[in-house]
Amino acid sequence: MSAVWLQVGQCGNQIGQEWWQIIANKRETNAPPFGSLDGKLSAICVDSEPKVVRRLQKQIGRKAFRESNLIVGKAGRGNNWAYGYYGSKGERDLFSQTMESLRKEVERKDCYCGTVLIHSLSGGTGAGLSSRLCEAIREEYPLGRILSVSVAPHQSGESSLQHYNTLLCLSWLQRFADGVLLFQNDEVLKRAASMQQKEGDDASGQVSFATMNSYIASCLAGLFHPLKIFTTRSGISLGQEPWELLRSVCPMPALKFLHAAQSGTRGTVLWDRLASSVAQPLPRESLSGNPHHSTALLAVARGPQEHSFLLNPDLVLRKLKQAYRCVPWNPFPATYWTDPSSGIASPFSCHHHTLTVCANHSSAADFLQRVAHGAHAMYESRAFLHWYQRHGCEEGHFEEAFETLRSVVEDYHHLGD
Repeated sequence: MSAVWLQVGQCGNQIGQEWWQIIANKRETNAPPFGSLDGKLSAICVDSEPKVVRRLQKQIGRKAFRESNLIVGKAGRGNNWAYGYYGSKGERDLFSQTMESLRKEVERKDCYCGTVLIHSLSGGTGAGLSSRLCEAIREEYPLGRILSVSVAPHQSGESSLQHYNTLLCLSWLQRFADGVLLFQNDEVLKRAASMQQKEGDDASGQVSFATMNSYIASCLAGLFHPLKIFTTRSGISLGQEPWELLRSVCPMPALKFLHAAQSGTRGTVLWDRLASSVAQPLPRESLSGNPHHSTALLAVARGPQEHSFLLNPDLVLRKLKQAYRCVPWNPFPATYWTDPSSGIASPFSCHHHTLTVCANHSSAADFLQRVAHGAHAMYESRAFLHWYQRHGCEEGHFEEAFETLRSVVEDYHHLGD
């Protein structure tokens, strides 16, 4: 009962819908660590438009969510970080309503440990409002952890302002979040297509947004669904999984961008093959040709044949440490968790064995560099700056964001030294 789940914007709530469907399928919506004593989910759903939140409420069930935690506006934020961050004076304040709902959820908990924030990096609400909420939560609850589940846009472009929005949001997350679980749409598309093909559901060859969101939610379930090792003697989960994840994969507080991937299989499982499947698409070199490294990684094996993993965990960990190039200076770079539960970590089919890997991997620096480069080219030509300035965003915000990302990229580049 330690976490509050905060979904912001269209993307955040669509992923949230897939996530809560996985939990609902296990009939655990009113059980710790996802619910309060009154049976309502410890979830706050926020969007500047009502459509997605209302659809989520209908899909999961009206009684699952607290009505006061469904916070919606009447108009979008124009894909503008500044508009999302500073808000509009002409309507009820989404930010104040969200913080009030968060306060009440925190007070309902026996032990509040932190907030899981689910959002995109490119939308006005997902990037701008999430940035402000992350900053305010850090100030209001300094002892609580903040884990951001962030979805990055396609490189080919989803919005003319996506570079600015992503730049500013990443800068805020670096300053105020404890960890950023980063999903890039281009990679999610490839991995979801691969899993869809394995399931024999590839008749059209196309991958829908719903399938991509399902893959992200599947990775979240693989990492955060309650494990027996974190339950009390009475069998109650305290919801420590997100915070134990951060403790395992963020040995250096300044390096907090995390990469997650998952693979699964039916029937008899060979865990080392799943490890190879997870690691195979991983980028091996940076944009400049230098090898990537990881500060630490966590592998979560789920399924009725977990005992076969426990017979020889070093085999799987050795393969993962080689594939992810764990740094030599970390004496314990790889951790593993196991659980006999199945059918919860993959919405693509049931009765799966799944291996979910989360790593603090330097390929994040490539993404940060691309974002900074695209935003800087626009910034130098003064493109669209007036759209941000009219909502209160100053040039100093951009300059600080560029410096923040540059510093993180440099730190990641020196991992292998």
